[in-house]
Amino acid sequence: MGKNVGQTDKVIRIVVAIIAAIAAFMTGGTLGIVLWIVAAVMLVTGLVGFCPLYRLFGISTRSADQA
Repeated sequence: MGKNVGQTDKVIRIVVAIIAAIAAFMTGGTLGIVLWIVAAVMLVTGLVGFCPLYRLFGISTRSADQA
């Protein structure tokens, strides 16, 4: 499982995760649950540096010098 998420992408994913978690906390209900899931996925992929969907579509935001 090679890393395919670059540094800028990681930061964006973590920021989106924080925003989604705040929105989930404020919203509640079904939308809140969906936002919690989005937040969790974004946080994990941002911290780990691997996105399964990127692998599926052959995308990598990681530059050659980060490898």
